[in-house]
Amino acid sequence: MARSIKLLILLMICASSGFWLKALLAEGHGIVFNGGEGPGQGKHIVLVSGDQEYRSEEGLPQLGKILSTHHGFLCTVLFPIDPKSGEIDPNQTSNIPGLEALDSADLMIVALRFLDLPDEQMKHFVDYLEAGNPVIGLRTSTHAFDLKRSQTYSKYNWTNKDKSYENGFGRQVLGETWIRHHGDHGTQSTRGLLAGVQRHHPILRGIKDGDIWGPTDVYAVALPLPENCTPLVMGQVVNGMAFHDAPVEGPKNNPMIPVAWTNSYQSASGKVARVFTTTMGAATDLEAEGTRRMIVNAAYWAAGLEGQIADRSNVTTVGTFQPTCFGHNAFVKGKKPSDYAK
Repeated sequence: MARSIKLLILLMICASSGFWLKALLAEGHGIVFNGGEGPGQGKHIVLVSGDQEYRSEEGLPQLGKILSTHHGFLCTVLFPIDPKSGEIDPNQTSNIPGLEALDSADLMIVALRFLDLPDEQMKHFVDYLEAGNPVIGLRTSTHAFDLKRSQTYSKYNWTNKDKSYENGFGRQVLGETWIRHHGDHGTQSTRGLLAGVQRHHPILRGIKDGDIWGPTDVYAVALPLPENCTPLVMGQVVNGMAFHDAPVEGPKNNPMIPVAWTNSYQSASGKVARVFTTTMGAATDLEAEGTRRMIVNAAYWAAGLEGQIADRSNVTTVGTFQPTCFGHNAFVKGKKPSDYAK
């Protein structure tokens, strides 16, 4: 209780001066990367990790470092935290402290899966979303919420049957919910091919066919995507787990499934938000320069800065980046947020 009161006081004091993020650091619940020089200076990106399989707790800090160091964005990275140990626990689906950061965010990047957050945490997410702010959703974010403990925000559930908000956050905001694996999980990887006339879209600047790759498999989506969605990258199913492996022959690649697209979401406020979704984005997918460039370019586009996307955005990794392979319960135990700030 005393610790919670301390945090509240810190937040109240810091918020009034615009530096409340220091309170987040003081509690050790997240990481803040101060923006350097670059087009993103003055913009705040909040990256929220919360999946149990694809090591977003490793991938999102690296994205935060790239976006802050090379592009000037202030980046806050949040994690699922074991409330007893203070350690990162991707299997902890009901506690992502620090979501207050969304109250001052210009862009939210999420890598979530089957979360059951309490109302007081969901409220910040929903308030951000329904104010019409931009979103980037990675991999399992198509099935971000499975809220069981409270029904206040149940419409965001991936299984929502209400026709007014069918399949929740995934379908309504990102453009799709979870359906199934299309490629063979763990044996077939994904190569990104640019989608026809969209190859000149700002998000694809500096990217050519084959630059985008990841060892995660292609997810199925219902075709066609909703009318507001524009496919940018098609996922070629690759017969192997290496960058240069050959594509699978036969119906899996005919037709190819979109693995990245834009969407527009009209919020409760009536404002239309920019949304970018990719069913790629595992930490190991970020080892490919083209995959990193797609997401960094998408951050510019979502934040309304597409005119400042370089011909070849700097996506050099910052510090050591050797991501753990995806898998349930394969996360590195005993880590705290500060361990990923280095």
